[in-house]
Amino acid sequence: MTGPLGEARETSGATTGGLLRYVRTVAGEEGVDRVLLSAGLPYTADQLEDQSLWWSYDTRIRLFAAATEVLADPGLLFKVGTAALHSGLAHSMVILLRAMGTPRQVFRQLPRAVAKFSTTSTMEILDASATSATIRYTLHPGYEHSRLDCIYAQGLLSTVPTIFGLSAARITHDECESDGHPACLYTLTWDRRIRRPRRRESERSADLELRALRGQLSNLQSAGADLVGSDDLDSVLHRIVARAAEAVLAPAYLLAVDAPAGGEPLVHSVGVPQDRAAGLAATLLAGGDLGQSAVVVEVASARRSHGRLAALYGTSPDTNYGAMGDEASLLTAYAGHAAAALDLLFALDGARQEAVRASALLELAHELAAAADAAAVTEVVAEALPRIVGCTRSSLLLWDPGAGVLRASASFGMTDEQTARLHGAELRPEDTPELIGMLTDRSPLIIDDSTSSPALRALLQAISSSDVAAVPLLAGSTFLGVATAGWQPGEAPPSLAGDVLARLRGVGDQASTALQKARLLETVSHQATHDALTGLPNRVLFLSRLQSELPEARHGAHLGVLFCDLDRFKEVNDALGHAAGDELLRQVAARLRSALRPGDTVGRLSGDEFAVILPGLVHPDDAHGLAARVAACFAEPFRLEGTDVTVGTSVGVAVHGDGAVRTAEQLLREADAAMYRHKQRSRRGAGTSRGPV
Repeated sequence: MTGPLGEARETSGATTGGLLRYVRTVAGEEGVDRVLLSAGLPYTADQLEDQSLWWSYDTRIRLFAAATEVLADPGLLFKVGTAALHSGLAHSMVILLRAMGTPRQVFRQLPRAVAKFSTTSTMEILDASATSATIRYTLHPGYEHSRLDCIYAQGLLSTVPTIFGLSAARITHDECESDGHPACLYTLTWDRRIRRPRRRESERSADLELRALRGQLSNLQSAGADLVGSDDLDSVLHRIVARAAEAVLAPAYLLAVDAPAGGEPLVHSVGVPQDRAAGLAATLLAGGDLGQSAVVVEVASARRSHGRLAALYGTSPDTNYGAMGDEASLLTAYAGHAAAALDLLFALDGARQEAVRASALLELAHELAAAADAAAVTEVVAEALPRIVGCTRSSLLLWDPGAGVLRASASFGMTDEQTARLHGAELRPEDTPELIGMLTDRSPLIIDDSTSSPALRALLQAISSSDVAAVPLLAGSTFLGVATAGWQPGEAPPSLAGDVLARLRGVGDQASTALQKARLLETVSHQATHDALTGLPNRVLFLSRLQSELPEARHGAHLGVLFCDLDRFKEVNDALGHAAGDELLRQVAARLRSALRPGDTVGRLSGDEFAVILPGLVHPDDAHGLAARVAACFAEPFRLEGTDVTVGTSVGVAVHGDGAVRTAEQLLREADAAMYRHKQRSRRGAGTSRGPV
């Protein structure tokens, strides 16, 4: 669409293309190849014949000089100019010129026509009558005038009367910039009536118009096929602008299309300064006036309006040139094809998105089925939400009913800093009215950072989420947490209350079910591995943890095991009842937990038997010191049924390390045996001993 790198947009491809097509009719493809070789240009004939491309003034003159030299014809450029209407000049131009009715009207519009082919020259009509015209043609400062360009211009000017079936104009050219004059001055005269047989000239004129109409129809048909031939949005926008050049020749084009899912508009431009494209596009979409130098049409189908397309003869407010005739109608025809192509593309894109979402939903269901706990559930859902909902970031926050706070469990699409900020936050109902509303009426929320409560606004701004849709996660009437879909500034679709919220609620329902299942599994797993009375690990879990600690036991990091049971436990049950016995076990468990190190594990193996895992002991004797601490837990009496009850314990110690080979069961049996030896010695002594063996 744009010319090759380094090429200024100074000469329309209609000019370079017309030259090469004339050379081809005279000297064939070989002649075209020789011209390109002589000009020394790194471009193909197809590129130079593309009317949507523009070239520098230097490229234009090099082609003119090369063609004149290769065909050895000093008057070649005059012939090229006179043949322009018959060698593929934009069909829209022929139709527009023909619609003006007379040569006089055409000459009056020539300054506008020149702007369609060149940005380096200015044309002024000094006088125009029914049979004559005086024209001044001036090359802009900074360019070196070429007599070949002047010859080409004369050929073009002479052919204007032939559009209406008249003979070619006669030209007097006494002042030329190449001879030092300030401008080229042309005086044209033509006959009011046809000198040759009227039927022959009229037929030529009709044939010219008919060819233009057929060409325009062909272009429209091919445009429709071309525009729907791609499923890539950027390619379609590129082609729309390229095809616009076939409808209306202009130095610049601007296309602005509303993004189908909201967000920033889609802008494609050619020949528009980069620093002005966004501003002009905003004005264009808002229906603002781009001035008389613009031909603006709506890109709309029967289904919707996509945006606007403009052909620009200048991007500065003081540009004087504008449309010739009813160019808006010609551009509208192409815009209709563009709108149909966008309809199809957006429909295909929507179908692809729905397919992706359906696949993501199926994948989500599979992953949730495999999620073992609440943390895994929230990670899976947070990662799936952008694919299903279309958001750019997401999060799952879980409600802690004990603390009365909402905390982030998982998030996706944020920077490390934003993730840390979100996961470090605690949302409390007393600080967050939005949370109070969700806790009471269980309704979804649409939140933006400009209208939310201060605490929530600060968090949203810290994580750069300007728009958020949030749905509650519910298990029946129980509030589990919140699922959110978020967008950064300028990314959110126009409305979050329709499909976006519906998809989010669907995912939220799946997440709620998975969280219920995960919590149930966690409960069942806990029950299977923990003592129901004390909440301590049972024998199965205790042995599993002990086995996992064995590989770490080595010199300087011994592993100790304590085995203890209660003295006089049966007497407590018999005297005070089993309820008191259960309460005693609970109190013992609490005392043991409080007496040991954070990394130690206390388990209830059965009845009144407890065991302790002591990892990371520097010296084997350290285990005996900890055993003494365990025994000291029983120094104070226990309060049961309003009565102080003294209960002792017997403790056995086993230590693993220094390369010894034992299993968890063997180590536990050693501690158990040591406990029985201690108990037997205590029974032989006076009273109940509470010290370790």
